[in-house]
Amino acid sequence: MTEISLLPLAAVSTPTLSSVLVYAVGKRALGLGRMLTVLASALSLLPIALMYPMAARGVVLEVALPSLLPPLGVMFRVDGLGYLFSAMTSGVWCLVTIYAISYMKGALNQARFFAALLQTLGACLGVAMAGDLFTLFVFFEVLSLAAYVLIVHDQTQEAMRAGFKYLVMSVTGSLSLFFAVVSTYDVSGTLSLATRGIIPEKSGLTLTIFIAFLVGFGMKAGVFPLHVWLPDAHPIAPAPASALLSGIMIKAGAYGIIRVFHNVYGAQLVTAGWWPSLLLWASGASMVLGSGVAILQSDLKRRLAYSSIGQMGYILAGVSLASSHALAGSIFHVFGHALAKSCLFLCAGLVASKTGIKDVEAMAGVGRRMPVTMIAFTAAALSMVGIPPFNGFVSKWWLSLGAVQAGVPLLLGLYLACSMMACLYILPVVVSAFFGPEPRDRTAERTCGAEAPLGMLIPVAVLATGTVLFSLAPGNFALVLSRVWAEGAGLR
Repeated sequence: MTEISLLPLAAVSTPTLSSVLVYAVGKRALGLGRMLTVLASALSLLPIALMYPMAARGVVLEVALPSLLPPLGVMFRVDGLGYLFSAMTSGVWCLVTIYAISYMKGALNQARFFAALLQTLGACLGVAMAGDLFTLFVFFEVLSLAAYVLIVHDQTQEAMRAGFKYLVMSVTGSLSLFFAVVSTYDVSGTLSLATRGIIPEKSGLTLTIFIAFLVGFGMKAGVFPLHVWLPDAHPIAPAPASALLSGIMIKAGAYGIIRVFHNVYGAQLVTAGWWPSLLLWASGASMVLGSGVAILQSDLKRRLAYSSIGQMGYILAGVSLASSHALAGSIFHVFGHALAKSCLFLCAGLVASKTGIKDVEAMAGVGRRMPVTMIAFTAAALSMVGIPPFNGFVSKWWLSLGAVQAGVPLLLGLYLACSMMACLYILPVVVSAFFGPEPRDRTAERTCGAEAPLGMLIPVAVLATGTVLFSLAPGNFALVLSRVWAEGAGLR
């Protein structure tokens, strides 16, 4: 059932329009600009909360703006998948924004940072709620440009170098995506995402379009071999931006790939041949490469960045299988990883800001000086590994069921191997923080390690709680929406 509603428009336009106000006000009254940023972020969550009763009943919300960006116009459409991505994005964003208010105190160009933060939020919601490929493309481009501002915020030589690499990759992905969208319209005569499969048949051109979509969305998702920008961009950005880049923004690429598989091509067409194997092999390489290289990193944020490459491999491997269980696991893994990875990056930012420690080898004893921070880090780490009862276990369970359902049981071995590698790159940080010896030389530390202000601790604690809450709570709306949408995809 479909209903016309202005709620999607309100959710997207609130942060998008507020970003202009925040920049103008923040240049003159920074405190007021910060307050407006938090208010705009919270207000964008309100219409999404109001959509929940309809989303739970399976109602699809639509609103079309044909006079905006003619001749195609802008179309918003929120189904179960779009609602889950929107709720995840807005909820995590609101928490990270609260954290950023305290974290960014004393930093330069705060008005620009908070304006870009809101602009990026609006773009992410626009991607999640896009009703056609044209709208999705427009907001995907806005997301790419706004994220660049967050990456280069510190304007150091390293930040500008990482930003340049990101920009080159983004432009390449954008050109590929533009070709795919235009060609899809030429082949099918529509760009609507309201149906499961708009391309009528396979051909050499539709294969080329498929590859172009994978390049365009795969770049943002950080899938191998399009991942080269990610390990440089995520560590160099401020901690709130790193949390959102890794926790939310790279999911826009995964979201686009899911839409391509199930709304552009449809389950029967895309799974009838060898095409999904392209993504499956790239995903497997991402899992192994990301997890393996993460073990070798000494910088904590860089280790977490490579970890994101590996975790995106899980998500996209599940998408590539012709299995409803695997697709449900992929969608729920997107949700669980958003909570866990955002929490990990925020904790890394707290440790760096309070002690000056960025190197994994120097983490010894930090847990005894910052227990709340490191307990939250531990919860998120256990979810990343996939230990019950955390969210990561639930999603990996469904991914594993999907591998068996799809007749690829060998994929279970890859999942287990990469989970073991996750143990090797994340759990030693926890063990060292709580049980490692106190460093003799504290001259490099800024303080003796008191906990951060409540404004930074509360968002971290909420995210950490979320890493276990959604696997234990009855009526888990995230898992329910994941399974319902996956079961409607026409897969076995």
